Amino acid sequence: MNDLSNLKPRILSFMLSRPGHRFSLKEIRKGFGKPARETVVQALKELIHERKVIRLQKNHYSLAKAASVVSGVVQGHADGFGFVVPDQKGMDDIYLNRREMRRVMHGDRVLVRPEKKRHGDSQGHVVEVLERGQRRLVGVVQTDGERALLVPMDPRVAPAIPLAGAGAALPGQVAAVEMTRYGGGYTAPEARLERLLGSPDDPEVQAQAVIFRYGWPEDFSEKARQEAERHGAGVDAAGLTGRRDLRPLTTITIDGETARDFDDAVGLERTAAGGYALYVSIADVAHYVPRDSAIDVEARERGTSLYFPDRALPMLPPALSTGICSLKPGVDRLTRTALLEIDRRGEVERVEIFRSVIRSAARLTYTEVGRMLVDRDAAVIGKYPELIDSLPAMEELTRLLMDRRRARGSLDFELPETEIVLGEDNMPIDIRRARRTIAHRMIEEFMIAANEAVAGYLRKRKFPCVYRVHEGPDEDTLDAIGPFLSTLGYRLHRSEEKISSRELQRTLEACRGKPEERVLNRMLLRSMKQACYDRENIGHFGLASDAYLHFTSPIRRYPDLMVHRLLDRATAGPKLDSGTREDLDAYLREAADHGSRRERLAMDAEREMVDLKKAQFMTDKIGQEHTGVITNLTNFGFFVELDRWFVEGLVSLRSLEDDFYRYYDTAHLIKGQNHGRSFRMGDPVTVKVSRVKLFQGEIDFELARP
Repeated sequence: MNDLSNLKPRILSFMLSRPGHRFSLKEIRKGFGKPARETVVQALKELIHERKVIRLQKNHYSLAKAASVVSGVVQGHADGFGFVVPDQKGMDDIYLNRREMRRVMHGDRVLVRPEKKRHGDSQGHVVEVLERGQRRLVGVVQTDGERALLVPMDPRVAPAIPLAGAGAALPGQVAAVEMTRYGGGYTAPEARLERLLGSPDDPEVQAQAVIFRYGWPEDFSEKARQEAERHGAGVDAAGLTGRRDLRPLTTITIDGETARDFDDAVGLERTAAGGYALYVSIADVAHYVPRDSAIDVEARERGTSLYFPDRALPMLPPALSTGICSLKPGVDRLTRTALLEIDRRGEVERVEIFRSVIRSAARLTYTEVGRMLVDRDAAVIGKYPELIDSLPAMEELTRLLMDRRRARGSLDFELPETEIVLGEDNMPIDIRRARRTIAHRMIEEFMIAANEAVAGYLRKRKFPCVYRVHEGPDEDTLDAIGPFLSTLGYRLHRSEEKISSRELQRTLEACRGKPEERVLNRMLLRSMKQACYDRENIGHFGLASDAYLHFTSPIRRYPDLMVHRLLDRATAGPKLDSGTREDLDAYLREAADHGSRRERLAMDAEREMVDLKKAQFMTDKIGQEHTGVITNLTNFGFFVELDRWFVEGLVSLRSLEDDFYRYYDTAHLIKGQNHGRSFRMGDPVTVKVSRVKLFQGEIDFELARP
């Protein structure tokens, strides 16, 4: 009876006999001959965690489905109330009053039960906190008598939190804290001081606040550093054993101007039949990082490197990431090469994967390659005479691969990335749209081809793997944007309620170069689900690929390092027995989930740092007027992207004082109730910079002209 594995299904069966009933703990115990109270409570806790049972008010329990609970994320409000934004699309937000908000914080994932109140309004009761959204906070220290308080930089989190261990912290200083207790019905939250960052006006303090909030390690343990430095700066003779020597091949790296770690290099030869032999050589990180070593443990926990405009937080210690693993020009480096033999039509005919040693001939930048191939700049071409033949051939192959990918339905969104130009003090002096040239396309196409080739190699051998997968777009979202697309003259054709990547590609091609291109690209991209890592291969919708993985960046992505190790086992190791395969499958599933979570966290951190740099850039421009385009509409306002700089800000509906404006989500329209003035995505507007919130990375605009 005390065995939880036996007790849990019996409790569920007992509750299913009366699915809508609210069971007291006494009733549940009575149904099983009154087992020990703590045993039943523990079983119920596990069932709650598994989302099969929920705890109601006054210590009652019910089946989760019968209680109509909803999962979602809490959105706090500075005035103390909040909402739960349901995970299920199409559901209205659920209101949380101030009493309910005492138990949760902005960003928490919760189970909530909607309850109809006497006057017909619906509000929620928080049943369980599934995941805390706030563990590390940054705020300003204030005092209340002898008590120290932290006022979070984000007012949605809490008005003030009692601060333990504040010591000599001075009012007005920015503090980084760890939550030690979350609020309840009768208890206030509490935080412990981790470190003082300094003045809120210091740009470095603002950047450190972002890094701390995401809890990303900034340094490596002494043991990991020692392991990395043990390999030295050069390749020894023992490392060359069993490797194919590609040093005579002209191999190059192409990266951004500020790149410091180079984990992929490419080389190209013409075949006798007039095709191409493409060599994609990737840093052999697995050679230097044994599994479960100190370096490996810390790399696995990070999951990925973080790249900010003014710094990087690498996944591997610098002795590896910018040292012996980095494919620098003019020095020997150990690599793993995917050789793709491609015919004159761009079709891959043969794939070979092997260990190798290379010596990169040149470290090129995207700008240099663009000036050679697009601008035909004689001065830059003269710097690299050994590349006169190979670069044009690479461009030729790139266009063939692009055409083949487009023919199968691969999506190509034309959305510019942000380029932040920093001054000597690391403060931004310009924010612009990054220029994309054939050089960017070249590396993208070659890396996609190599990743697909390795995925096909492992799939053909039926060897367990971590794939990079991408589901098709959310059908409800496509239904919602359909009417707006119709107003612009576009229609999405579907078969059996599903849409093909070719159909989305057709729409993207149709709007290319037209005024609505930017808006449609953004809207269709938002309809897409996020790519992730998975043990199961469900294909990659965006690339229209049957099998895809990440092989090409093991210096900065842990899943790539895992793929390199799996290649070793697939090619050299004995055939997996059933037990070993099951263990490996279980490990890969957990690793894929962890990799996806860390990737999303890194993307959020990088986005927030870019937003901070944009906010810093706009601080001295308050009061200025600029033209821009509406890029997104919400129920609280619309976002405007400036023409002059690649910066976006919010025009709040509360700032529009000439009318009462309402957002119509199905029409993607904001319209005034009295005068009929309306705003749509893509509309040109003139705005004035009204406010900049540095720690939130937010910029507020007001309409400058009627």
